[in-house]
Amino acid sequence: MMPNVAQRAKAIYQNLPLPAGSAVGVVAVLLLERVRPAPLPGPRSPTRAAGAALLAAGCALNVWALVERRRRTSGEFQLEQPESLVTTGPYAFSRHPMYLGWWLIHLGVGVLRGSAWVAATVPVAVLVEHLGGSVVEERELRRQFGGEYARYAERVPQYVRLPGRRIPPATS
Repeated sequence: MMPNVAQRAKAIYQNLPLPAGSAVGVVAVLLLERVRPAPLPGPRSPTRAAGAALLAAGCALNVWALVERRRRTSGEFQLEQPESLVTTGPYAFSRHPMYLGWWLIHLGVGVLRGSAWVAATVPVAVLVEHLGGSVVEERELRRQFGGEYARYAERVPQYVRLPGRRIPPATS
């Protein structure tokens, strides 16, 4: 039997990796810029190019992470209920590549629009999504995958590896 439109919409929404902080932040940048413009300093063309590059990088990272997650799912895909710990693809470099991708998208939209408001909205979105998203997810993943997740977390940074940080050797 074919699911109705409401069921399909719910399934799509549940598997859409759109964190609230970034969604609200992007809308806030666009609205604030409209109400009280705060242009970024400097020439417009390079700023737009940088914004477009950030936006494209964020989209590419999110698609790569989502494809990798789906590839590791044998049954019906549910983003919030992983069947196994994914440590390949972008997850080999960041434990939360989708958050990172959305932050790049958020930053890219603001820079592409030439809005200095992005300097206020991105840090708020990062803080909200870190405390209300990834910290909670980390706790659940540690509970669900135990030692396997602990070893993964030792090797792979939560978001990005800071320069000069040593990478612990992988253990079997």
